[in-house]
Amino acid sequence: MINQATEGNTLNTDPRSPGIDNAGGQSGPATQRRASKGSLREIGDAIVAVWWRFFDWLAVVSWKKLALVSLLGLILAGILKHPVPFLMVIIASIIIKVVAGGKRRAELTADEATKRAETEQLERTVLEARMEALQAQIEPHFLFNTLASIDQLIQTDPPRASKMQQSLIRYLRTAMPQMRDGKRPTLGQQVDLCSAFLEIMSVRMEGRLQPVVTIPEGLKSAVFPSMMLQTLVENAIKHGLEPKPEGGRLEIGAEIVDGLLAVHVLDNGIGFMPKAEAGVGLANVRERLKALYKGRAELIISVPPAGGTCATIKVPYEIAPAASPD
Repeated sequence: MINQATEGNTLNTDPRSPGIDNAGGQSGPATQRRASKGSLREIGDAIVAVWWRFFDWLAVVSWKKLALVSLLGLILAGILKHPVPFLMVIIASIIIKVVAGGKRRAELTADEATKRAETEQLERTVLEARMEALQAQIEPHFLFNTLASIDQLIQTDPPRASKMQQSLIRYLRTAMPQMRDGKRPTLGQQVDLCSAFLEIMSVRMEGRLQPVVTIPEGLKSAVFPSMMLQTLVENAIKHGLEPKPEGGRLEIGAEIVDGLLAVHVLDNGIGFMPKAEAGVGLANVRERLKALYKGRAELIISVPPAGGTCATIKVPYEIAPAASPD
């Protein structure tokens, strides 16, 4: 008897008993009320979400499509013998579209444009980061070759070795800050880099290279993608001037043409060779321009009347933001 009573008490005091909650009180009605409130809240949220979806659709849908949907709805409502409520919905939809549709459509268009601009900016940032990584890989190769040339010239021609060393120092002083600051590169920075590069190549080619740089001072602050100008200069030397026994002239210039910044590299070398290795570098330049400017920039290869090659890059003219004072 005692055991049976004990078992009975244990069963009655079980917190999982349907009539008693964890605190020892009745929980049936309270739990049901909380569940009902939660369900009503979920239903309300679903109704709000459906309304805003309908509102967004109403803002962007054309009047022709809205008229077609309304006509089909009226036919269906007539079949179901409830045309009046649906007619009221149509009238309300037209009023909403006229009164608030334009504003909402403008908001949606602005949101899409913002997202698209953010995506394009992210693509440009990723592409420039890749180019910085590529530049970081190229720099050691160029550096080691130049140091080897300096070492050789120290034994055979100390004055030329000293000149090349000074040009290398200038090149590194120009290149290193650009790789670290993370800011948008300017035409002036790229021209300074190429000028130092041309000084080194002039020593290597023993006077067969005559570089000329004519960049207006006012254009040096314009935004210009990194490494592109140097790619054109390297191609002009490697495939146009170095194979020519007497070498030649290489000119870097810039101007504004129809609102675009046009930067050209002109040489009087052996001429453009479509099947040469230069095609790979030029293809990379074109791909970068396409990714960065979405069809608003181009690379043009032309043959001047006097011979040689002229490579021109055209990009939208944009002044780089001024550096903030420290």
